[in-house]
Amino acid sequence: MQALSDGLANAALARTRAGSRHVLGVSVVREISSDPRMLALAAAYLGPAAVPYRATLFDKSRASNWLVVWHQDLALPLTERTADPAWGPWSTKAGLLYAIAPARALERVVALRVHLDDSTASNGPLRVLPSTHERGVLDDAEVQRLASTIAAVECVCPAGGVVAMRPLLVHASSKAVAEQPRRVLHIEYAPSLEVLPGVNLAIA
Repeated sequence: MQALSDGLANAALARTRAGSRHVLGVSVVREISSDPRMLALAAAYLGPAAVPYRATLFDKSRASNWLVVWHQDLALPLTERTADPAWGPWSTKAGLLYAIAPARALERVVALRVHLDDSTASNGPLRVLPSTHERGVLDDAEVQRLASTIAAVECVCPAGGVVAMRPLLVHASSKAVAEQPRRVLHIEYAPSLEVLPGVNLAIA
């Protein structure tokens, strides 16, 4: 984790208030994403050919504090547009093409969240609504209804630990109330860069 932290600190990252997107091009991130232990974790959900395609650094502290409301992760980076009406709306983020994806594509993805720091109840950990990834793509009203009826679980985790989650899982995070930072490297994997026939993920 120290080597990963140092590599990220020395990289020329475009930072937002929440961290940095599209960091798979950073050498230390590329290395850990292809570490046999990470690939074995991804393979447990996706099969033996799991490949990393996107990485995001979340960097939360009292100095850069933020919250995320209940939501699902629905946008995927693509190499080009598809005429399939199941994809979209479309957007561009940091120069890459994105589309809101159908459930059948998102079900083929898993994220492995590598914790560079201890994630505790006081530094804004990931919170999830268990089993909601099995319900497909939800509208905002249904997300809020589930948030009011399902008991949330806090995903606290020590530095060096990994939390696996599906993008369709309804999740959120609170602001930190402690000084301790909470940095998480969120790496996403799919069984193939061709996430559906004729639709290819972009490396981000």
